[in-house]
Amino acid sequence: MNNKRISKVSRKTKETDIQVEFNIDGKGNSDIKTGIGFFDHVLDGFCRHGLFDLNIKATGDLYVDAHHTIEDTGIVLGNAIREAAGDKSGISRFGNMILPMDEALVLCAIDFSGRPYLSFDMDIPCEMIGQMPSEMVKEFFYAISYTSMMNIHIKQISGDNSHHLVEAAFKAFGKSLCQALTISERIEGVISTKGTL
Repeated sequence: MNNKRISKVSRKTKETDIQVEFNIDGKGNSDIKTGIGFFDHVLDGFCRHGLFDLNIKATGDLYVDAHHTIEDTGIVLGNAIREAAGDKSGISRFGNMILPMDEALVLCAIDFSGRPYLSFDMDIPCEMIGQMPSEMVKEFFYAISYTSMMNIHIKQISGDNSHHLVEAAFKAFGKSLCQALTISERIEGVISTKGTL
């Protein structure tokens, strides 16, 4: 087991160059530079409310659009989460949050199960939030789910402000992941009927 629960992961392609440092047992500190202001903002909310320490340096082909940078950041962050969790010994495994942000109410529930799956049920009114295409919110969480190997369910309960909705989703994910990765002294090994996660 990685007792410090810290990871450093990088990925370089012809489209992006991304470095991520992730500390599960942090204090909510971040240094995030992706070149996409709103994306940086919601990633900061994710780590601040999940109490993770997160550093991201991403350089991408933003002259094309934001797609590759956002998706690839999800790929690298998902790998970093999985690596930092180590053998998952003692983790609570499940986490959930119904998070309000003004008129917006968003549910996130996760299972850090070793099986990837994304259920995403949100209707984000604006096509763009700052420089971030709203369609990339789903793509980001899809990339996270498949590289971290977890179930993620995100559901919009109410709300009509795009900024509030997306920010609530990222914060709810942070809170849910914090719960799922919390170590319980009552759990011996991993909490699974299969004996492995």
